[in-house]
Amino acid sequence: MGAAGEAPANKSATARSDMAVIAELLPWLRPYVGRILLALGLIVAAKLLNLFVPIALKHLVDRLNVAPDLLVLPVALLIAYGGSRIGVTLFTELRQIVFARVMARASREITLRVFRHLHALSLKFHLERRTGGVARDVERGGSAIGELLDWTLYSILPTALEVLMVTTVLVWSYDWSFALITLATLFAYGVWTISITEWRTRYYRAAMEANTRANERAVDSLLNYETVKYFNNEAHEARRYDDNLRQLENAQVKSTKTLALLNLGQTAVIAVGVTAMMWRASAGVVAGKLTIGDLVLVNAYLLQLSAPLFLLGMMYRQVKQALTNMERLFGLLDVRQDVRDVPGAAPLIAARPRVRFEEVRFSYDARREILRGVSFEIPPGGTVAVVGHSGSGKSTLARLLYRFYDVAGGRITIDDHDVRALTQASVRAAIGIVPQDTVLFNDSIFYNIQYGRPTASRAEVEDAARAAHIHDFIVALPDGYETAVGERGLKLSGGEKQRVAIARALLKNPAILIFDEATSALDSKSEQAIQAELDRIQIGRTTLVIAHRLSTIMDADRILVMESGQIVESGRHAELLAQDGVYAQMWMLQQREAEAVA
Repeated sequence: MGAAGEAPANKSATARSDMAVIAELLPWLRPYVGRILLALGLIVAAKLLNLFVPIALKHLVDRLNVAPDLLVLPVALLIAYGGSRIGVTLFTELRQIVFARVMARASREITLRVFRHLHALSLKFHLERRTGGVARDVERGGSAIGELLDWTLYSILPTALEVLMVTTVLVWSYDWSFALITLATLFAYGVWTISITEWRTRYYRAAMEANTRANERAVDSLLNYETVKYFNNEAHEARRYDDNLRQLENAQVKSTKTLALLNLGQTAVIAVGVTAMMWRASAGVVAGKLTIGDLVLVNAYLLQLSAPLFLLGMMYRQVKQALTNMERLFGLLDVRQDVRDVPGAAPLIAARPRVRFEEVRFSYDARREILRGVSFEIPPGGTVAVVGHSGSGKSTLARLLYRFYDVAGGRITIDDHDVRALTQASVRAAIGIVPQDTVLFNDSIFYNIQYGRPTASRAEVEDAARAAHIHDFIVALPDGYETAVGERGLKLSGGEKQRVAIARALLKNPAILIFDEATSALDSKSEQAIQAELDRIQIGRTTLVIAHRLSTIMDADRILVMESGQIVESGRHAELLAQDGVYAQMWMLQQREAEAVA
């Protein structure tokens, strides 16, 4: 049954805390616990070796700080020093190799899950959202997963571990003053970094929102390239796009200014801490309590800590940004499916099915009802045509049968099975549709026809093209079936796209056929050629024809005339003409139009 509705993704995203994002990510990492632990072990090994480097350097300096005649080259210490530095790099790179698969696989699996979920959402969601914005959210969220894992597990945690180890060595080897200076520096650095970064996050969010809106505007404008040209509105589109870019510019400038403030404060904190540590170490050397090697060791540890500390602010900032991007990605998963399979939904098995609409009521908006108690039946292998003025609810019948939406009242059955009790996949597998507005993939003609049944052979694709009377046109093209159709099929004419759509539906070989204004884009000659083929392929299939041109449905078993969401007339062509009602008036009007054109 349909869900209560679909909550906006943005609202879900902003309501999710950072910990909630991390908690939602953890189950995706469970299969890779072994790799994660191995990578962490390599990081610990690298940090331990890194801890030994300044110690080796201290002993080297102390050994060299003797009279020249007593100088003996400490080969073992030199080897240990060099080996430690090589080991640090070795273990760090091994960690990268071990963990690379985890980051890439987790990002791939979550992004794929979101992609599948987006396809599972109802038509309502996609009509209300801008494709460019959704695509941008998915792209940023997918890349943020790897960034979050890398920064958190292998940058922030190892840095914290290194700080702990260095502090321990300083306390063990010297006195508490060194550790206190180190910890005070770290505390001040952390407070400054976190507070300023939290403040800056609002500007990053603003920049992200502006970037998404700009991307939506650009994609929408480029998809409607022809319309822009028809009305000579290039400058208008550029102004609207620039409005979004200006918002992005302002947000980015604020983000950059606050980043400068963050960096300045971090530098000042570290500079004070390093100065205090060096003063304390220098005083110890002057007093004779510390050696030159001790001074070098303290300095080396400070340099060793200052680099990750400088990075720590960037790490925290990147983590916050990654979490923000993942909020939006997981927010898409929060959107509930408006049309869902009920538990225990059965698959549809039908060869010559019977289709019934029983007192069907439906509205896209609760304030305006589209269908008002529509009832009719399509017998097994029969053809029912629906005609009516624009907005009468004709195409809505096809959308409901295909379960793009669920009915608000009444029911639709196939072989006496309520479609809501059947799996969506099996219902849609049994239906082939040629829509009024044919949109093709930006790929080859062959791909677009084969899309009806991806496992079909080339011979089957060509047979379907012949049946749709487009094969000769295709082979006459320089690239034949490999001809690219362009974005949304714009390289083909309306009639050519319609024939590709007909071939695609024929290749699917469905038990139920829906023609939604299937020949609306064809000229009279092409329509006559294809209509005969459509009549032939309808034989043995349960067919719903939604038509504008009444001449194409004269032979239908039954014709329904709709007005304002209700069936006002029903019968065969001759019977409806004899009634001299709405259908007869439509017929006379179209005949006059045809005579005027002739």
